[in-house]
Amino acid sequence: MGFNCGIVGMPNVGKSTLFNALTATAAAQAANFPFCTIEPNVGRVALPDARLDQIAKIAGSAQIVPTQLEFVDIAGLVKGASQGEGLGNQFLANIRETHAVIHVLRCFEDDDIHHVDGSVDPIRDAEVIETELLLADLESIDKQIENIARKARGGDKDIVAQQEVMKRVKVLLDEGKPARSVDLTHDEIPFFKTLGMLTGKPILYVCNVSEDDAATGNDLTAKVEAMAAQQGAQSVTICASIESEIAQLDSAEERAEFLETIGLEEPGLNKIIRAGFNLLGLQTYFTAGPKEARAWTVRTGAKAPEAAGEIHTDFEKGFIKAEVIGFDDFIAAKGEQGAKDTGKMRMEGKEYVVKDGDVILFKFNV
Repeated sequence: MGFNCGIVGMPNVGKSTLFNALTATAAAQAANFPFCTIEPNVGRVALPDARLDQIAKIAGSAQIVPTQLEFVDIAGLVKGASQGEGLGNQFLANIRETHAVIHVLRCFEDDDIHHVDGSVDPIRDAEVIETELLLADLESIDKQIENIARKARGGDKDIVAQQEVMKRVKVLLDEGKPARSVDLTHDEIPFFKTLGMLTGKPILYVCNVSEDDAATGNDLTAKVEAMAAQQGAQSVTICASIESEIAQLDSAEERAEFLETIGLEEPGLNKIIRAGFNLLGLQTYFTAGPKEARAWTVRTGAKAPEAAGEIHTDFEKGFIKAEVIGFDDFIAAKGEQGAKDTGKMRMEGKEYVVKDGDVILFKFNV
């Protein structure tokens, strides 16, 4: 599907360490100086989903293929980025290409790791980055409003509607509010997406803490949680250095033992991956058989033909029907045949809205 989340933040907050842990590689150079990441690194990670293992076991699948999400490690932003400071223009362009923003905030003290502003204050850091994105958006929206004004004189309904969305976004930006806070009708959403607003992207705040605070958080993470709640956003607390250690362990048993030792139920990365998936408005459906059990990504609210198109465009074009079993029914009936026998398999047509966890077999004709 090609959805991705851009990892952003001030220099030296742990972005590249987090990215390395996410992808379990050393692709991004994690060094103790600003701008060690110049080109955006891209990594794809599997979405943790215990349901897929259960489905594969029942179906006797030889192979398990999880759904994936793409993460982009973007170099550190600093004050003045919207005016080109710290290679800001390049970094802002990289953010513009992503679908959602994961904002890493430093919530730990460490005299050996320099903070670009000389002290640790995640709320200030968040405001610095948000301000730079707002300033870049203001410059962009002003140009777009100027360009569309001439076209709108012709009275084209879509052009006029798009101009109206631009004006409302402009008002919010002038007030120092992000573009994502604009109220939109369903019909206006496509117009909004064409604006390419940096502050229009959904955001997840990730609080990077020390090992001692990994399980409980601290006063700084509490402030970030309050800020996120006020914005209608989410926050997750992790220790990037711990996540990096976990990612290097070879087996699930070793990882489980390590997590138990430090008082964590699961890696913080799992929370980030799931939150990123939800942030993008995505959900999962499954296909299962002897050869493989596979998880597929589809947007929430998608109808059956669109979901079929994720497997192959021919499936969408020639869609006939979908044989659907809810996840709970699949498990309770111990598979496809049991679901058929108990009447839990449904035949659904083109208007069926796919639900998260559906196990589906598509029928099509090309």
